[in-house]
Amino acid sequence: MSKMYLPVAGAALLLLSCGNNKKGMQGQADAAKDYAVISLAPIKATIHYDFPATIQGQQVIEIRPKVDGYVKAIYVNEGANVKKGQLLFTINNPEYEQNVVTARAAIKSAVADVNAAQMDVNKVRPLVEKDIVSKYQLESAQYTLEAKQAALAQAQATLANAETNLGYTIIKAPADGVIGTIPYKIGALVSSTSTEALTTLSNIGNIYAYFSLNEKQLLDFSEEVPGNTLEEKVKHLPEVTMVLANGSEYSLKGKIETASGLIATATGTAQFKATFPNPMGIIKSGASAIIRIPRSEDSALVIPQGATYELQDKRFAYIVTKDNYTISRAITTTANDNGQFFIVKSGLKPGDKVVLEGASTLRDSTLIKPRMVRADSLYQKID
Repeated sequence: MSKMYLPVAGAALLLLSCGNNKKGMQGQADAAKDYAVISLAPIKATIHYDFPATIQGQQVIEIRPKVDGYVKAIYVNEGANVKKGQLLFTINNPEYEQNVVTARAAIKSAVADVNAAQMDVNKVRPLVEKDIVSKYQLESAQYTLEAKQAALAQAQATLANAETNLGYTIIKAPADGVIGTIPYKIGALVSSTSTEALTTLSNIGNIYAYFSLNEKQLLDFSEEVPGNTLEEKVKHLPEVTMVLANGSEYSLKGKIETASGLIATATGTAQFKATFPNPMGIIKSGASAIIRIPRSEDSALVIPQGATYELQDKRFAYIVTKDNYTISRAITTTANDNGQFFIVKSGLKPGDKVVLEGASTLRDSTLIKPRMVRADSLYQKID
């Protein structure tokens, strides 16, 4: 009799097990957390590449003394705007004034010697013509005249050199520009071999921003920008923006004009230069800034940076399956300048549903309750 009840008991246990599984699945679904999810679709977006830069004036001139002496007077202040030919400094050295006086006196003496030698030639010539004296006396007088004339020319050259040295004691601006720092004070001893210049003169009507690309960035640049040569690629670059040290953007746009064709072995980088107009002189030579180069993409997949996480130098995002389970995907991205979004280069495709928040707390095969977010509300912050 007991054997007749075995199939019935087995069936009862099977029904009980199935019921428990259904309850367990239902309980798991009820326990699933709510997560914001977006369905990826290509949009138009702008990528910004930021590079640290140093600023230099269009023309930076070191003002150095060419003669030794003491600073006698300073006629400009630090930061002053000066015009070409404007007096900047005078250097006191009585030796140069005395050399001019001595050279002028030497010229007077040389002129007198020339005149005397000329008189001798004039006196001997008629006597030679009348055969009263030998022609050799005339030749001797002429040689003496030539020697005195040479001495006069040498004295004139000495005066010119002395006047040039004296002129070096008066230092004028070689061009329009802005005066830099002045490390020397009145009475300070200076010379042509001094370590520090008297000051610097910067022409900042236009300013140059120098920045560098490493080898990888340079290769990416070569692949992404049209053109057969580096010069052609530079010409295809759009206008660039300069971000100042306080984080604000400079109001005027710049243009990348030149690029180094070589990679420096010491740094592994190639240098570029962007030119910006600086009519008000706001940007000073020696300042630091960031050069921001834009590049537009007509069809880009964009996700918030908070929708990703990093693991072992790789970046991941979670996508949602049809059954609402999460799966992690390795992705490669390009950062947007606003610090909020990534432009996905690989790892995701249009139509993928991506978890927007809490990626660091999720695990693979986690059941969630997707809460779909409208793309237009999410992407309205993108430039």
